[in-house]
Amino acid sequence: MMSEAAGLRNDNIMLVVYDDASDQRSLSLDDTSSTEESPDETRLSLETTNDLTPYIGQRFSTHDAAYEYYSEFAKRCGFSIRRHRTEGKVGVGKGITRRYFVCHRAGNTPIKNSSESKPQRNRKSSRCGCQAYMRISKTTELGALEWRVTGFANHHNHELLEPNQVRFLPAYRTISESDKSRILMFAKTGISVQQMMRLMELEKCVEPGCLPFTEKDVRNLLQSFRKLDPEEESIDLLRMCRSIKEKDPNFKFEYTLDSNHRLENIAWSYASSVQAYESFGDAVVFDTTHRLTAFDMPLGIWVGINNYGMPCFFGCVLLREESLRSFSWALKAFLSFMYGKAPQTILTDQNVFLKEAISMEMPTAKHALCIWMIVAKFPSWFNAVLGERYNEWKSEFYRIYNLESIEDFELGWRDLVNSFGLHSNRHIVNLYGLRSLWALPFLRSHFFAGMTAIGQSKFINAFIQRFLSAQTRLAHFVEQVAVAVDFKDQAGEQQTMQQNLQNICLKTGAPMESHAASILTPHAFSKLQEQLVLAAHYASFQMEDGFLVRHHTKADGGRKVYWVPQEGIISCSCHHFEFSGILCRHALRVLSTGNCFQIPDRYIPVRWRRISMPSAKLLQSAPSEHAEKIQLLQNIVSTLVTESAKSRERLDIATEQVSILLSRIREVPVSLQSTREICSTHRNI
Repeated sequence: MMSEAAGLRNDNIMLVVYDDASDQRSLSLDDTSSTEESPDETRLSLETTNDLTPYIGQRFSTHDAAYEYYSEFAKRCGFSIRRHRTEGKVGVGKGITRRYFVCHRAGNTPIKNSSESKPQRNRKSSRCGCQAYMRISKTTELGALEWRVTGFANHHNHELLEPNQVRFLPAYRTISESDKSRILMFAKTGISVQQMMRLMELEKCVEPGCLPFTEKDVRNLLQSFRKLDPEEESIDLLRMCRSIKEKDPNFKFEYTLDSNHRLENIAWSYASSVQAYESFGDAVVFDTTHRLTAFDMPLGIWVGINNYGMPCFFGCVLLREESLRSFSWALKAFLSFMYGKAPQTILTDQNVFLKEAISMEMPTAKHALCIWMIVAKFPSWFNAVLGERYNEWKSEFYRIYNLESIEDFELGWRDLVNSFGLHSNRHIVNLYGLRSLWALPFLRSHFFAGMTAIGQSKFINAFIQRFLSAQTRLAHFVEQVAVAVDFKDQAGEQQTMQQNLQNICLKTGAPMESHAASILTPHAFSKLQEQLVLAAHYASFQMEDGFLVRHHTKADGGRKVYWVPQEGIISCSCHHFEFSGILCRHALRVLSTGNCFQIPDRYIPVRWRRISMPSAKLLQSAPSEHAEKIQLLQNIVSTLVTESAKSRERLDIATEQVSILLSRIREVPVSLQSTREICSTHRNI
């Protein structure tokens, strides 16, 4: 905003306009603080300076040319400039007669009027009263207008920046129109801002960090494109979803409109997501901790873990608000996408409305709180309270979190609170009150597919962040998620192939180990192998009602294992199998003692096998001729993996040829009727 100050000078009205209103109060550069042009001064300047430095009497055709020149000079010296004020005479036909350009640190911090209704940002100002400036005045010589330097001072009361630092000043950070177009194209693909910067550095052949703009500038640019009409955006989003539906009948979306016929909530899922849920929807994370900031809409994302331990996407929802009604609608929409199949377990953030909605819409699902969403709040909760002991406290928390028994947890929690003096801390009190929803000793009888592990949660969170890395327009967000899902699916297939082609190292030599290695995915087998190695350190004692298994160094305690060999049923009081789908060391020890050389089939869950769930169910339900072909293909693939793993050359050939074959298979269309028949078969199994 510009301000005006009028005064009398030489009996003419002088108009003074400030480009920054705060300069009128904080900075004064008048005739007494500068030097007017004189013949002697002009001669002196010409003799002692060169064209790289401004000098009194220097001429420019326009005031913009003078500004550009002074700006380049400032950049070389280590500072930037801004326009300070403009002077002109009214009523005499002269218009603007003087312009002042000053150092960006000229003037002082303007005093803001505090308002209780508006929170103050209190950002630190860079202004420090610097008096460096350049003044130009308009003159007429031989009928031609020009601008001359009539005042110049280059004395700064602050340090000047180095060349590698000065380019970060806002005045020198610019994004060209071509770069803007490039950034928007990248944004549609869903890549992160950091990845955009790296790609543009490579394209422009510049060193990392040497672009004429920063990551913050790119984020601000993207944010500016999000400031669009929400109503128009909603219409575009629905149009986009309908367009996708026309191209892919298996794409699913539902939405609601409010009383004014404006978009209220919308949820969607892709055909590949529905298929993945059929296989791996037994344990689901519903992350509602993110928002589309441009439209201030809560965003919910459903994800899970596949048989290779990699995240898989199930669906997305955008809500008008976080309420019981909204969450209930979201869960109903999700269930309709998945043909009414609810997950066994669902992990969420702490939200009273979401908790109630799950109990209403998914009464059979076990609801728990996601540990990484809790841990993400720890720094703000405990860093200031614990100070240097924060990391020590966090390590102890993780130890207690992973304990097996409820009794050990209760004792450990009491010692934790006493040791760190947190008896009255409200966050500790709240966590303890909710312990049955997040502490593993209370959850081990329910299946979570390993998603409660801190390490696994990081992969899931990184997967979710991919969708949020470059939000542009609302309609583009659906495309962006689709691109991210497709990218993840392709990357997942490559990682799956790499896992399958790895040489599996057997550690125990036990027949059970080699049997499991031939059936389970490398991810699942590594988990079972850990338990097999540990089983060798345990002793088993037959009791009247089962077996007592404990570590060989302990004289008491242990776990109760119940085994019915005739029926192939085995269970352990540690509930490790129920929790992870992998038999525990206690049960494996009893099986080994009982001369069992293969793990019972029911304890090798289909969701952890190399054969995916749809393939396994299709094999069971398909006509005999079709089933025989599927079985033959599986045998060929198994042989391919075995033979390819014998040398690096074979691995390279197999990877290349299978990738080509897979691409050709994907080009063959699958009819909608066939897909419906498969889905119908799955629901009836």
